[in-house]
Amino acid sequence: MSTKLVAYFSASGVTAGVAKKLAEAIGSDLYEIKPAVPYTQADLNWNNSSSRSSVEMSDKSSRPALADKNAKLDGVDVIFLGFPIWWYVAPTIINTFLEAYDFTGKTIILFATSGGSGFGRAVEGLKPSAPGAVIREGKLFRRNVSAEELRKWAEAAV
Repeated sequence: MSTKLVAYFSASGVTAGVAKKLAEAIGSDLYEIKPAVPYTQADLNWNNSSSRSSVEMSDKSSRPALADKNAKLDGVDVIFLGFPIWWYVAPTIINTFLEAYDFTGKTIILFATSGGSGFGRAVEGLKPSAPGAVIREGKLFRRNVSAEELRKWAEAAV
């Protein structure tokens, strides 16, 4: 089994594309973090304060349910964890994912996609959800990043 895993949450497909390219570039397994209730376009409307994503992100204790808990972590040392940046942090479903497994002794390297904002407080917001793991801020990528750039970044990040 691979000692690396690329796990990701993608609401609109952008992060999924980067994650798939990354997993292929480094020869790792790929795991999609799926919400039990998929997000609709209306759910993702950050201009609407009552949209699902706005409500979740305004409540730091929000933990959207996962569709499954099938990530294969046995023998995995390094997890590249990808997500879109929402409100300068990771979506709270990433906390749900981290709290669903024991990441003790594992290194989690974050990567993200964003329409304009940076990592902000993503690392701080995720550390309490994975006690015993090392969580490192990685890099923000655009959808058109090359597989070669991803491979070089991943090798340097580990």
